[in-house]
Amino acid sequence: MARNVYWHLPGFCVNFYLNQVIINLMHEYPDKFRDGYKVGSVYGTFPGAIWNGGRAVIGMMQKSQMKQILDTYEKLDAPVRFTWTNSLIEEEHLNDTYCNMIMKLADNGHNQVLCNSEVLEHYLRERYPGFEYISSTTKRIKNLEDFTKELDKDFFMVVLDYDLNHDEKVLKALEPQASRVEILVDEVCFPNCPMRSNHYLAESRQQLEFDRGKPFPCPNFKKAPSFEDARKRPAFISNDEIGSYIDRGFVNFKLVGRGLPESLVMDSYLYFLVKDEDRDFIGDKLKKALMRIRQS
Repeated sequence: MARNVYWHLPGFCVNFYLNQVIINLMHEYPDKFRDGYKVGSVYGTFPGAIWNGGRAVIGMMQKSQMKQILDTYEKLDAPVRFTWTNSLIEEEHLNDTYCNMIMKLADNGHNQVLCNSEVLEHYLRERYPGFEYISSTTKRIKNLEDFTKELDKDFFMVVLDYDLNHDEKVLKALEPQASRVEILVDEVCFPNCPMRSNHYLAESRQQLEFDRGKPFPCPNFKKAPSFEDARKRPAFISNDEIGSYIDRGFVNFKLVGRGLPESLVMDSYLYFLVKDEDRDFIGDKLKKALMRIRQS
């Protein structure tokens, strides 16, 4: 019997229709998806939540719409994971009415939170103990000693920095706790990017100030990235390689997609989740279902 492998999908709100369709297809055609593959969570944010980090999402959403989205994922048995990773959160931001309302709506005993700020993490753990808490890759933990210390804390999982994806020394040392390590397999950012932490800070500030402003001045991206761009990065873990990670006990894998083109996200789902010989079949079903939803 195949070991269960859990995939964490991007944009529970912005990719709501895409995620809903792919999960339904996994239920409807299990023989066409890779053995043992399941959706471990759908991560992201509702627009306008100041606790959100990683990618600023400006706007607002009605409570009834939020509840509909949360209820849909609950029926699909897909935990919702909030990206509460804004690194600029301080005490003054903890009583935010909108963010606390979201947490109360989502407090069903199955949902999750990605953490960065210790101030916010401590507040949430005390107020909302029914969530599973996960240490975010936005912390940029780049060495084995610090990552091990993070695993020693009371986290459900810790997300590995993508620059460590192929570091054999790190992977070997983490094998005893591999099931609690989540690996980002298709990061589009460049290796050892010196601007990544500043980029996270800029996105955190934009979220707090409700102002997207000018795009972060990244010199590496001249156009929107594609899945083919991700496959060229050194951190990418291919289908040919991923079995060796699973054999070592690593069973939680994350896919990028927040703030990225839907075509990239769709390509990543078809590549990683679907059997090679069934990719055209599922891709056709996926596109037709999305078209029907958007025309209705």
